[in-house]
Amino acid sequence: MKLPALLLAALLFIHSSAFEFIIDGEWEDEVSDHDDHLKESSRFRRNILTSEEEEDFEAVRGDDITVKSYKVESRITSRFAYTTVRSSVVNTGPNAQSIGFNVQIPKRAFINNFTMNVNGITFVGSVKEKTVARNLYAQAKARGKAAGIVRTNSQAMETFKTEVHVPAGSKVEFELHYQEMMQRKMGSYTHTLHIQPGRLVPHLQVDVYIFEPKGIKFVEAPNTLGEHFKDLIKITHTKEKAHVVFKPSLQQQRKCSNCTDSAVDGVFTVLYDVERENNAGELLVSDGHFINFFAPSELSPLSKNIVFVIDVSGSMWGLKMKQTVEAMKTILESLTMDDSFSIIDFNHNVRCWSEDLVPGTSLQVEEAKKYIQDIKPNGGTNINEALLKAVQMLMKAQNQGLIDQRSVSMIILVSDGDPTVGEIKLSTIQKNIKRVMRPDFSLFTLGIGFDVDFDFLERIAMENRGMAQRIYANHDASEQLKTFYSQVSSPLLKRITIQFPEDSVMDVTQNQFDKFFKGSELVVAGKLKPSASPTLQSFITASAANIDLNIETDADLHELDALLSQNQHSLAGFARQMWAYITVNQLLAERSVAPTASKKRKITQRLIALSVEHQFVTPVTSLLVESEDGPERLLADSPRDPRHGCCLGVPTVPVKQVLLESPPPTFIPQWAMPGATPGPSQAKGEKPAVTSVENDPHFIVHLPKNNMDICFNIDSKPGHILNLVSDPGTGIAINGQLVSGKKMKNNKLNTYFGTISIYAKAEGLNIVVSTSRIDLIDGKNNHSFSWGATANLILKSVTVSIVKENKLTVTIDGKISVMVLLHRIWKKHPFNVDFLGFYTPSTNQYSSQVHGLIGQFSNEPSVKVYDLHEGTDPEKKQATMEVKGNKLTVTRGKQKDYRWDRKQGTDVYCWFIHNSGKGFIDGHYTSYIVPNLDSFLPPV
Repeated sequence: MKLPALLLAALLFIHSSAFEFIIDGEWEDEVSDHDDHLKESSRFRRNILTSEEEEDFEAVRGDDITVKSYKVESRITSRFAYTTVRSSVVNTGPNAQSIGFNVQIPKRAFINNFTMNVNGITFVGSVKEKTVARNLYAQAKARGKAAGIVRTNSQAMETFKTEVHVPAGSKVEFELHYQEMMQRKMGSYTHTLHIQPGRLVPHLQVDVYIFEPKGIKFVEAPNTLGEHFKDLIKITHTKEKAHVVFKPSLQQQRKCSNCTDSAVDGVFTVLYDVERENNAGELLVSDGHFINFFAPSELSPLSKNIVFVIDVSGSMWGLKMKQTVEAMKTILESLTMDDSFSIIDFNHNVRCWSEDLVPGTSLQVEEAKKYIQDIKPNGGTNINEALLKAVQMLMKAQNQGLIDQRSVSMIILVSDGDPTVGEIKLSTIQKNIKRVMRPDFSLFTLGIGFDVDFDFLERIAMENRGMAQRIYANHDASEQLKTFYSQVSSPLLKRITIQFPEDSVMDVTQNQFDKFFKGSELVVAGKLKPSASPTLQSFITASAANIDLNIETDADLHELDALLSQNQHSLAGFARQMWAYITVNQLLAERSVAPTASKKRKITQRLIALSVEHQFVTPVTSLLVESEDGPERLLADSPRDPRHGCCLGVPTVPVKQVLLESPPPTFIPQWAMPGATPGPSQAKGEKPAVTSVENDPHFIVHLPKNNMDICFNIDSKPGHILNLVSDPGTGIAINGQLVSGKKMKNNKLNTYFGTISIYAKAEGLNIVVSTSRIDLIDGKNNHSFSWGATANLILKSVTVSIVKENKLTVTIDGKISVMVLLHRIWKKHPFNVDFLGFYTPSTNQYSSQVHGLIGQFSNEPSVKVYDLHEGTDPEKKQATMEVKGNKLTVTRGKQKDYRWDRKQGTDVYCWFIHNSGKGFIDGHYTSYIVPNLDSFLPPV
């Protein structure tokens, strides 16, 4: 069991205004391949964690003391939290005594300062290199000074402890600062603060300020402190800011009206999530640094291939096995028909429920549940053979072509002890697993209780694209197992890379991730190089179920800093500290699996430099607290801890940085590009001609053989779905659904295309485009994207290109292309609404069966226009048109093409046909109304 890097404890003594502080316990810094050393370290850590010296926790301890105030303030800016805990205490007793100041802090936080004022003498903290700590330790030890101790008394928190011995009447003020990055799990961020003053406090207050520049989706403060404080937590919430406050009066703190005991004793919890564009990354730039968040959600999960490896040795007997079985039943029930799985259980022997992976059908799941229900733990622990067997099972399925290339293959190990049978040398087991694991397999390890060597489980998980988690062996171990599985049960993406232009950034944190799980978040940070460009771009590539993604995001270099300067509770330097936080955690992860002492020393040197520069107490630094007025000093230290990297997805170890030399291209057909080079039909330099639908909706049909454009309107009703193209030969159906304007204008209610659907039957793909989102429906898979980012998507033979807040282009098999333009209307416009425009080139290769309001003109009719004369409108000439055996009165007018000029449009002169195209289109326009967005026209 390793202690996280944030652990910090101090036992302070003041004697005539001078004191010394030391830490009891040295940690070996060099790499050792000897398992004896590893086990010795593990025993040392376990002895601390299982110590019987645990006490009831109190934030402030001591007899005959008065706590004047106890205040906790957290400021969270873009998922980075800076927390300050302050307490003011007076020794009201007749004698000198020790006063304790204790704070429980999250395991993943870094303490970065501690100050104390004793009777006017202020001690200020600073983070120093650990060699300074060792020198002070040796000096203090030689003089027989007292030593500090390290303790833990909760599952998710670690405890900072300080004691100071002061005379009667002394006033002591404590102040502790720590920082952490919020981790997104199960769709939200959780910020926890332990509020346990241990006594009544006249001024008790908790404030949590949240600032998210892209907007806060929700913020909640569940009443985790108990019914006594049901209505005392207040939340103020605007679009970008939230303030959660808890400020009970002295009377409200009492357990009862006449009680002298405090009822405040528990965890204060704040949950929130941020607004984000569907599947678009969020790129923030501040203080010369950048942070790229990526948390897509509207994607169908990838199928899974899982081998569950369960320890059934004798030590699992009783509650551990009972709860493991209970959790496994729930986990197995969550498998789907698209998943495949098997179970390996092991003690001194290794057994397989099935030698091959089987589909997650209800029948197979029931058989597996019966199997694990009958397990009777006994014997030793053969981890090596069990894991090698699991890898072999996955390899066999892959070699036989039974594993979908887009699926996720993982091994989940549940164990409570060290290996005792077979290969027991930890370093050899680690090498064995790494040697046989294929690059697309991942290992997740769950260590139950404190007897297991969690450092070992963490190392083998990190080296094999997985992660480890400790499961505490108590009454809710089953829930812990199920919660962990729920975090990895819905992989949405694999092979994710987040890149940036090489000439714009440097010192980029891990930007390649093996997998992304639903409800989590990937985070990449870095520094900016001097650049003339006013914006920074990021380029995200990933593989989802049946789709390859390429998403572009950009950010203004100065916009966020201006916004932060206007918000008093935001952290102006959050991006700089977050970059350092992520980098330090990744270096700690690399350090824990460093293959040589030389490699580890190099990593340690960089860790020291970063920790000192950014004032983080880590396993390689110490917090030195010195008096402002004299030589008095104390030292707070942190044990060594090979921390794993930030849980920002599943990291690939070793971490590699990939920088983009030039942005990946977004495919847009030449005809759809502004400024496109004219083809043969545009010999005179004219812009490529298309057939289009715009505004109310105005159809512009280009007839290349006749070298003319024909226009008509369709005056249908809101909600009607009009067929634009119906081609049974190629399996293409394109339909548009009408929406209405806000209210009538000139006694007419305008209609527009609010949704356009492109259905490719051969590919089983339906692309549904609305003004708010783009859905790609592929059988059981439904992927959703927003207009908020530029993206390039590939599904089989279909390419979908989205240009941010502008247009979407679909190309099918390289033969058929369509473009949809997004028109955003001023929100307070009295009549109009957002709508879509539709453009398709005359070169599309439809079959001879094509029809529809637009499709029918792929077989171009013969058109003759004559008898040009003045009309009722002197600015619009009239003429007679012969087409399809009909004589029509047509008017010369103009419509707009918005491909090149989004605001004003380009004038297209055309012959306008009245009465919803009657006589020009086949039949009446009502015959083109279809029931569904993927409908074809019925055969004629």
